[in-house]
Amino acid sequence: MTKSFEILRYQMVEEQLKKRNIKSRAVLEAMGKIPRHLFVPEDMQDYAYDDSPLPIGFGQTISQPYIVAFMTEQLEPVPGMKILEIGTGSGYQAAILACIGAEIRTIVMI
Repeated sequence: MTKSFEILRYQMVEEQLKKRNIKSRAVLEAMGKIPRHLFVPEDMQDYAYDDSPLPIGFGQTISQPYIVAFMTEQLEPVPGMKILEIGTGSGYQAAILACIGAEIRTIVMI
């Protein structure tokens, strides 16, 4: 990999999210802070900021960044909002919500 994850994360926000009409400052800031590459298997980290879902094992995927941003924006989370997530997956969505300040509880489905 020639680009740093920080640069790739910045480009993800600018090119995938802002250009596709994600407007929430809180969502954009959280997506720019949370290191998505740490939520995917090591052999997939070079693809972590691509505009696509990625396998995370057990037949599951981490949603593409735009979908995470879109779902989060539609939820309109605010600090202190209590959220129950069912189906933790990689934990990335929960991390985004927590970064915004939500009180998140998440349940792993096996």
